Amino acid sequence: MTQDLKGRQTKDGIRIYDAADFGGMHKAGALAARILDDIADHVFVGQTTGAIDQRITEMVEAAGATSATIGYKGYKHASCISVNHVVCHGIPGEKTLKDGDILNIDVTVIVDGWFGDTSRMYVAGKLPRKAERLIQVTHDALMLGIEAVKPGNTFGDIGHAIQNYVESHRMSVVRDFCGHGLGRVFHAPPNVLHYGRPGAGATLEEGMFFTIEPMVNLGRPETKTLADDWTAVTRDKSLSAQFEHSIGVTGDGADIFTLSPGGKFHPTFG
Repeated sequence: MTQDLKGRQTKDGIRIYDAADFGGMHKAGALAARILDDIADHVFVGQTTGAIDQRITEMVEAAGATSATIGYKGYKHASCISVNHVVCHGIPGEKTLKDGDILNIDVTVIVDGWFGDTSRMYVAGKLPRKAERLIQVTHDALMLGIEAVKPGNTFGDIGHAIQNYVESHRMSVVRDFCGHGLGRVFHAPPNVLHYGRPGAGATLEEGMFFTIEPMVNLGRPETKTLADDWTAVTRDKSLSAQFEHSIGVTGDGADIFTLSPGGKFHPTFG
């Protein structure tokens, strides 16, 4: 990574961060990833999503960090927990996990002013075969999207890599939600679409920070938001999965800020 980055914005309004800023993002991302590592032991049949969220809240506080989601637009929890056909923004509560349930847990923390945002999939009990296929395709689609990150490529290249892979497995990419820029703010330009055409969109430059977080459905891509104004579900009630990393663009690729310190990013670890 070169050391001559300048704090500025592109014509698309995308912030270019300094080389020194990568350290702050690594620190925030590492905490978010460690929390998701540690919460794995709290995902089991009979557990409630509210109890999982309470433990995450305690972990954030114990680390001396701040939850980015508590108080965000009135949200009251340190995580979003999305079970089975919930695509994203599932609200923790009294729901009890059943054998074979799959769930995405999404955590964002603030450390020294920097935002670390990541999510990954978990399973309660035995992982059903069709859910395993969905999770694997979603995971691999994220990693293919990250492989497309390098200066000179475009955001359309990222989206195309994800969409092409997912649809080759006869699954669908959710289009109603996308990744986003972040850094010293939670959400900023660009919108990182998980579908697209090669060469389309803004050009990637060293020093851009953003999330890639594809949501993939076993059925159709359409979603609807429930009356709580947060919970998004698949319209056809098919299973949905999501993985998310926060990354920075380097001189020759992507620097992943939210790598799992324990190698637990995929639910079949160990």
